[in-house]
Amino acid sequence: MAPGKQLLIIVFLFFSAQLVHAQRTIVGEPSWEVGMMAGGAGYMGDLNQNNPFQISGLSGGAYVKRNFNQYVGIRLNYTYGQIRADDAYSGNEQFRERNLRFKTALNEFSGLVDFNFFNFSLGGGTRQFTPYLFSGVGLLVFKPTVDVYGDKYSLAGLKTEGQENAYKNAVLTIPYGLGLRYNYKDTWSVFTELGYRTPLTDYIDDVSGRYPTNPTLVKSGDNWVNLSDPSANQIGVPGTQRGDFRKRDTYLFVSIGISFTFVSSKCYSF
Repeated sequence: MAPGKQLLIIVFLFFSAQLVHAQRTIVGEPSWEVGMMAGGAGYMGDLNQNNPFQISGLSGGAYVKRNFNQYVGIRLNYTYGQIRADDAYSGNEQFRERNLRFKTALNEFSGLVDFNFFNFSLGGGTRQFTPYLFSGVGLLVFKPTVDVYGDKYSLAGLKTEGQENAYKNAVLTIPYGLGLRYNYKDTWSVFTELGYRTPLTDYIDDVSGRYPTNPTLVKSGDNWVNLSDPSANQIGVPGTQRGDFRKRDTYLFVSIGISFTFVSSKCYSF
C-alpha cells in the first residue's frame, strides 16, 4: 500500500476515535486564528518512485482559521511550493538513461479541518501543546516546465505523450497530514506539520504513460530537442513505458510556522 494511503487511513481512524472523546469534554469559546508557515516541498511520482520524504524545493503559506472549541477548527489555507526532479541524479541506471526532468510551481488553495488530540489551552483548554491531524479538499494549480540549453519551455500544452488534448493544470487535490503545536506565550503558538496531497492528476511531472508515435520537438538555438524522449540514444520506442503507470502523483509540504489567536476576554467555565 502506498505511504499516502496508509497515512490517510491512520488520519481517518484517529480522527474518528478522538472526535467521540472530544464530544464528551468540549469547553471554551470559538475564536479566530491567523498563521503563516515556511518549509520544504517534495514530490513522489514518475521521476521519484520510492522516496516519500524527498524534499526538492521550498514552500510557504498562510491561513485564517475558525476554532470552534479547543479540539476542532476549520481553516482556509494557501500554500506555494516548488518541486523538481532530474533523472540525471537518479541512482537507477535506467532512469539516468531515460533523462527526463521537470520543475513545477505549486499553488494550492484548500479548506482543512484540524483536530487537536489534547485539550489545547487556547480556547479554554488546559494543555500547552497538542498533536493534531488535518484533512480536507483543495484546488491545485501547477505548471511543469523544463530548461533546455538555457531556454525554458512550459510542458502543459506540448502534449509530450501524444495526448489528444492537453491535460488540465488546475485540479482538485486531497490534503491530509499531522502536526504538533505549542502555545508558548499567551495567544501566540508555534507549530510544525507534515502534509501529503493526492491531486487528481498524474501530470505534475508531465510524465504518466507511454512514449508517443509523434514526439514533441522544439528548437533551441540551432538544435532540435526531443522533449518526449530526451535520452542520448533515443530509447523511447513508441508505445513503451515512459512513466510508472500509477494513476496519481503525490506531493508534500513540511513546514514550521507561527500563529496568533484572537481569544475572547469572556471568562470560561470548567
